[in-house]
Amino acid sequence: MIDYDPHKWRTTFFAIKGSMIRVISIRSLYVTLGAIALTVIHFHVRPLEIANAGMVHTMVGTALGLLLVFRTNQSYDRWWEGRKLWGAMVNTCRNLARSTSIHLAHDPERLRRVLRLTQAFPAAATCVLRQQAWAPVGLEPDDVEAITSHNHMPTAIAQRITFHLEAERKGGRLADIVFTSIDHNNQQLVDIIGACERIHKTPLPFAYVVHLRRALVLYCATLPVALVQSFGWATVPIVYGLTYVMLGIEEIGVEIEDPFEGDDNDLPLERITDGIQHSVASFLPPE
Repeated sequence: MIDYDPHKWRTTFFAIKGSMIRVISIRSLYVTLGAIALTVIHFHVRPLEIANAGMVHTMVGTALGLLLVFRTNQSYDRWWEGRKLWGAMVNTCRNLARSTSIHLAHDPERLRRVLRLTQAFPAAATCVLRQQAWAPVGLEPDDVEAITSHNHMPTAIAQRITFHLEAERKGGRLADIVFTSIDHNNQQLVDIIGACERIHKTPLPFAYVVHLRRALVLYCATLPVALVQSFGWATVPIVYGLTYVMLGIEEIGVEIEDPFEGDDNDLPLERITDGIQHSVASFLPPE
């Protein structure tokens, strides 16, 4: 994720990184080459005089604009939901650390293990969402063995936290109601990663994306038919500009549709993870 000051126009206007300008420009150029061909045909082969072409393009452009708005709104909703989920993960990990630091204070070693597992959860969640290998840090060997025997690291970590809480409850050192309260935070962590995976594994419907892209390209490529009689050779830069704007809107939707991939405009999962680990570390008992 790119940090920026929204009050400074100059730095955002001339920004290259994160603007996707290269991808959008190249695609716009391909479409514009078709526009150049139609313009050449108009002036040197046969005039492109189609009655009411401008009116048709206006009506199609209105419908296309609605499709683009829907596409962008859906993508941003997914991005913002992802941010809310990771905000909930921050609060849940803090609550888990806060409550265990009080109720497990009688056993510093058990408390340390639970807090280390809490720190490991967001890192494992990041690895799952980005299809990366998870490397355990600061965990005891038996915890690592129990976690790596499962195929879903975040759930295995949550299970291991419950294991330690249950050991305290069976030993009579943790009341049932306290166990239930603490483990509820643990359950919330599993719910959060499940919701993140739902976003990550469910793109927008294929038919919608295909139809939108085909309509975009056909609309932009045939713009000279509606413009060339009025604008002449100026049609070419006009088509390029309009194409850049419209394809850019669609590409922004693609960029933020999955906020967990690690692209320039995706959520800073590593930074959030570091913040969680730092917060939880403040509850660790001295060794």
